[in-house]
Amino acid sequence: MVLKKHSIFPGIILIGIGTYFLLQQLSITLFTGFFSWSTLVMIIGIALLVQAYSANDHSQILPGVILTGFGFHFHPMNTLSIWPDHFGMLVFIVALGFILRSLKTKVEYSQGFILMAFALLLLNYDAFINQLGALGSGLSLITRFWPVILIGIGFYLLFIKKK
Repeated sequence: MVLKKHSIFPGIILIGIGTYFLLQQLSITLFTGFFSWSTLVMIIGIALLVQAYSANDHSQILPGVILTGFGFHFHPMNTLSIWPDHFGMLVFIVALGFILRSLKTKVEYSQGFILMAFALLLLNYDAFINQLGALGSGLSLITRFWPVILIGIGFYLLFIKKK
């Protein structure tokens, strides 16, 4: 007989969203921009993370990190000038989710680290291109067509490299 894992996700969601709307009705603002869609996304992500770690439901780590991270990312983006407003941050959050899931499941570390390297490249793209430009004009073809290289690697991984 297989026992089902007790899901605390619905309870956490109801508590989180109920608290959100109670604070809104009472006009209690925790920080600027608190009452926005990104806070609701964070609540859902946090509920998934609590479910993942408390019930050993490791499949919820990746979506939990993505939702929590995206919600957290969009809060300071418009208020803090030092916060990176870049696609690389979203890739960084997804990579972090893969790495955290890998730490619990002990499988597929490479996905997270490849995405993390790509995110760091995107976040430092201008400096990286300047460094490549300093190496010579022969690399200008790479700097111009790097998206085609990514597409090619993706096709290789999907269709040529078989497990």
